[in-house]
Parts: sequence; structure tokens; C-alpha cells
Amino acid sequence: MAKVTHEFDLYGKHYVLETGELAKQATGACLVKCGDSTVLLTAVVSKERKDYDFFPLTVDFIEKMYAVGRIPGGYLKREARPSEKATLTARMIDRPLRPSFPDGFRNEVQVVATSLVADQVNPVDTICVMAASAALTVGGVPFEGPLACVRIGRNKQTGEFVVNPTYDERENSDLDLELAGSADFISMLEAGAEEISEEDMLAAMAFGQEAIAAFCEEQKHFFAKVEEVNGPIQQREYVLDEPIAEVHDRIFAHYDEMSAALKDADKQSRIGKVEELKEAIRAEFSEEEQAEWSRAIAVELKGLEKHAMRLMVVETGERVDGRTATEVRPLMVKPDYLPRVHGSGLFQRGQTQVLSICTLGMLNEWQRLDTIEPVEGKRYIHHYNFPPFCTGETGRMGSPKRREIGHGNLAERALLPVIPSEEDFPYTIRVVSEVMESNGSSSMASTCGSTLALMDAGVPIKRPVSGVAMGLIQEEGKTVVLTDIQGLEDFLGDMDFKVTGTERGITAMQMDNKATGLTPEILTQALHQAHEGRMFILSKMLEAIPESRSTTKDSAPQIKTITIPTDKISDVIGKGGKVIRGIQEETGATVDIQEDGVVFVAGNAAACKEACNRIKVIVKGPEVGEEYTGLVVEIKPFGAFVRLMPGKDGLIHISRVAQGRVDRVEDVLNIGDEVKVRVIDVNEEGKISLDRLDKPVAPESTHHHDHGHTKDGHNRRPGDQGRRPRRRHHEA
Repeated sequence: MAKVTHEFDLYGKHYVLETGELAKQATGACLVKCGDSTVLLTAVVSKERKDYDFFPLTVDFIEKMYAVGRIPGGYLKREARPSEKATLTARMIDRPLRPSFPDGFRNEVQVVATSLVADQVNPVDTICVMAASAALTVGGVPFEGPLACVRIGRNKQTGEFVVNPTYDERENSDLDLELAGSADFISMLEAGAEEISEEDMLAAMAFGQEAIAAFCEEQKHFFAKVEEVNGPIQQREYVLDEPIAEVHDRIFAHYDEMSAALKDADKQSRIGKVEELKEAIRAEFSEEEQAEWSRAIAVELKGLEKHAMRLMVVETGERVDGRTATEVRPLMVKPDYLPRVHGSGLFQRGQTQVLSICTLGMLNEWQRLDTIEPVEGKRYIHHYNFPPFCTGETGRMGSPKRREIGHGNLAERALLPVIPSEEDFPYTIRVVSEVMESNGSSSMASTCGSTLALMDAGVPIKRPVSGVAMGLIQEEGKTVVLTDIQGLEDFLGDMDFKVTGTERGITAMQMDNKATGLTPEILTQALHQAHEGRMFILSKMLEAIPESRSTTKDSAPQIKTITIPTDKISDVIGKGGKVIRGIQEETGATVDIQEDGVVFVAGNAAACKEACNRIKVIVKGPEVGEEYTGLVVEIKPFGAFVRLMPGKDGLIHISRVAQGRVDRVEDVLNIGDEVKVRVIDVNEEGKISLDRLDKPVAPESTHHHDHGHTKDGHNRRPGDQGRRPRRRHHEA
């Protein structure tokens, strides 16, 4: 294939699509640029069909640190485990691609996006979906394309929407909405927002749909150029899994039995009944039939369960657990669930239960990020854990999977708009959500539980946040929007639409949509129904804890903030950090000094107070007339040096160490002694002279009679002690 390039401008940004030069042995490959940011996307489809009852698609986003001219951190100095941002980008590419492939596609597909240049102006994530769509199309792979993804921001001052905003433009936006899909419908949505209204969010989604259509149109121009240069794109032939009519009819004859088995509010009991029925149906097939139709039988059994659940909802309005379409499952809300931790909250909705724990730390404990984005780190961190026991299963426990990273990111985005600024609350904040039981909407339970934990920890959040997951069933021309979906409705439904927010507006959203007929009217209904659901949940949360606690708990570190002149920072740190280490070791507090002179001191109340006082004294410096209790740190023949505070020593002259004359300082003072002193002088160079308070009486000198005499009693001149006798020269 000869090289083909298509350049175009949309919404104030310049883009390039290119194929035919790199990675030519892949099924399809496309280079995409926005500004100078460049990503290579390759797609490879296996030649053989896999014996699976699911579509085997894998998507990877590879962050190359050379893209920003950096060498990777760590010991190995090469890219290894993907960052959270890389994982989230891979999910962003996967989610619109997966439903676009035809049913029954069983050839393995691997999509790899490699960042080649990240110009630190234009993000590289959203353009990857357009690149994947182009790579699959030029590779002749059958899917419902073209597809594209856009990010929509909104200027805080003008209220204007911005398509694919730069990093600087995102800083001035109260909306961060990513949408992906085709020219006709949205299949994936992610959003973070500063409490915007449902109406504004709908307007942003409509604008985003128009932008997606514009990028899809540009891809068509690109494909036309490819065909003009290289001839028609050859569509590859792949054998699809086709339903077997006999298998379908025999299994769907058990529709009434499946409907009865599904009507059980208890998840494990319902799963048991459904699996028992499936085994009974499978047993009706002979061993030869099971061997021949094993994959088809599995697919049709899953299809029977799906059809029975969906038809039940649209025909009767009743769900498998007996709820109506708008009904929220029973709630249990318990703040302050664990002792000693800084904050905790247990939130349960139906058979989904999440325990969230909040931990407060110093600002220097923020999470540093080693990615290709111009972001150094973050001080609010949310982690989500989904152990196998929460679904009654066994499995490997280890590093978080993509789903856990995605759900944790959603809960983090939900709460980030209400987290207080570092000036108002100078802590690093980490919340961990432990899923104890799961039957759908565990990320929304994490959002609610984490709100409880933050309020219990005394974090002055702007407003409490709640969340709810919405679903959609479209069957036989009927549409039903479901509030608070459970696992089965998520798995077998047409949409998983999660919405979080405060009483003022939306803070985060996430949507995966399988239905092509998702109209603006349906989206409007879903958003307003979600508002009613999350307000109901929020009211129950506020009954348990009406507001954030006025103070942090005794188990949490106390953090005090003081400001010192920047020219005094070196005095507080000391040579090689000696002074600041001394303050921390002697008081037990932790001290963190910022470049602008802001000092954060953490520890218990007494430690914070003492450390702050010491820092203030260092900055101010001792003044004449002030009294201190210091420590003797050095003794010289002319006096003793006393440590008044870390980095500040003063001298007591030998004439002031006692009442009366002393021959040696050691006669009345030793290193390590505590001594009370008064400042009597501070010269221009900052040298401090001290007078000892409560002077002891000078002891009688054991060498008093020796002064000025030789052993034989003769007088000698001062300074003769220890002097060698001069040699007398005689004349010859």
C-alpha cells in the first residue's frame, strides 16, 4: 500500500490521518496527529476463528516516555507496567469499538495504540478512537464504522463549548466530557464536571454528537483518498457464528421456566436456580449434540436468560427482584464504621455493599505521576478494590485490573469537584473503597460510601455527593429506563449509565451503550430519573451524617500552617537539613516547607505547637532581654556555647558562668547540661552573647597558689608557662 495522508482542520485544531508507511504487516495501521501529538494505531485480526462464546478483543495503549523527551523513572529505565492513565485510555478505545463488531465475530482482534509524540499541548487519548476506526477500515475489517471520540470542554467565562481542548483550555473549563460513537449515536461517555445542570450536560452531549459526525466525515474523505491511490479497500471475509435454528427452538421452548427462575431478589439464589435450569436444558441434548453444538448451546442459553429478563420488564413493568422501574433498592448507611482510622463509611444498596476508608496525610505524601501528560501528581486519591469474594467466587488477588482502575477513576472524578483546596485543608487525602458484596452499581456505592468517609474524617467537602446507575431495556418496540440497576440488568440490558452529583448539579458520568436507538428524549428521561434517584439516596445519607465533622479525629495528624519569609527558609532547613531534622526528632512533628515560604507542620497537638514555636523563633531570631533554657553543646577556654534552638547558638563568656572567678569552664558546666540564660547582645553579624541566670558560686581553685610562680618559688613572667629555655651562647 502506498502512503496516503489526509490533513484537515476542525474546531480550531489541525489533524492528520496517514497510512501506508508504518507497520505494513498489520491488518491495518494508521498514524494520527493533533498538533504535534502523534499516535500510531495498529489492528491485527487472527486468521483462525477462536472457539469462544464471546468476542476476543484486546486493546492496549502504550505510553512511550520518549514521546515527551524523558527517560522512564525507576530502576529498569524502560516502559513496563502501564500507568492508570494508559489503562483508562485503553478502556476509552475499547468501549466504542467492542459493540461495533458484528454478532458472532470470533476471530481474535488486537488493537495497539503507541504514543510517538506528546507535545504537552494536545492530549493524545481521544484521537486514538479515530485512528482505530481508520486502521480497521483500511484493513478491510467488518465493523460499524467510522467511529470517533471527542472531548468537550466549556469555557468558564463565556460558556462556549470547546472540542478537544488543549491542556491550558481544560484548566479554564468546568466540564470534561469524552464522547465516542458513530455519526448517528453515542456508544461511550465519560465526564467530570463542576456541578453542572442536567440541561447543560444534555446540550454538551448534543454538541459532542455533532462533532463526532464531523470527524467521521473526515475519515470518509481519507478512505476515498486511500482508494484513489491504492484501489478499492478489500473487505476481508470472516466466518461468523450463526445461530442454529434447531438449537434455538429447543432452548427457547423453556421460556416460561426461565422467567420463573429469574424472579428471585437474592442474587446467589437466582444464579443457582438459573444455572440449575440451564444444566437441565443442556442435558436434553445427546452427548453427540453437545459435542457438535457446544458453543451454540452456550450462546442460546445466555440468549434465553437475556430475552426472558428483558421481556419481563417491558411487558409487566416488573424487574427480577420485584421492583418497579424507578425504585431504589433498600439502603443501609453507616458513617464512622471503623475505630481509629481517620474516617470511614459503610454504604449498602440491595446486595451491593462498599466500605470506604479515608486517610489523611501530609501534602508531601501526594501521588507523583510518571506519564506523558503535563501533570506532576495529585493530592486527592481514590482506590477501588473488587476482590473475588464480593461475588461469592474464588480468584487471584493481586494488582488492580482495568475494571477496578476505571471504577476508581469514576468515583475519584465524582468527588474531586467538592474536595477543599489545599489552602483550606492542607492534607493529602486518600480514600479506599473495599467492595464487600456486589450485585451491580458498586462504583456508585463507592461514591456514596466515600462521601460518608470524607465527612466522617472531618474533610470540609463543599457538598455531599451521591450516585446512581441507570439502565435501559429496548425490546419489541418498547423502551424502559431503569433506576438503580443490578448486575443482571447491567449485563443483559442495553445501557449502563452512571450519574453522580450534589444537590446543585452533576459531578461525573459514565455510559456504555449497546442500543443504536438512544434518542435525546431517552437521554433526557434517563438524566432526570437519575436526578430523582440520587437525591433520594442523598437524603438517606444526610439522615445518618448531616454535615462534615467540625474537626478531624484524634487518630488523624493535626496539620498547622505558618508562613515564613523566603529568605529564612535556609535558616529553618539548616546546613544539610540539620536544623529541620533536629526540630522533627526533638518534637515528633513532621515539617514540610514549600518554596513560597508556607510551612506545614503535622503531628499531635503538643508536637505541632512546639515545632511551630521553634520555627517562629528561628525566623524571628533571639532578641536582647529574652530568656531561654538551652543546652551546652560546646566548651571553649573562653566560654560555653549554648543551643537556644536548632540552628541558633549563643556564647556565655567564662566571666559569666558563675559567681566569682573560675579557672576552667568545665568546673561549672559540662556538655549536655541544661542552663537558663538571658540574651544580652546580638551583634551585626548575628552573634549572640548570653548571661547565665542562677549562677552557682565559683568553686575554690585547686591551682590557686601556683599562679605566676615556678616550682622553686621564683617569679616568672606571664606567658612563660611551657616555654622552652633559651640556649645561652658563650664566647669561645
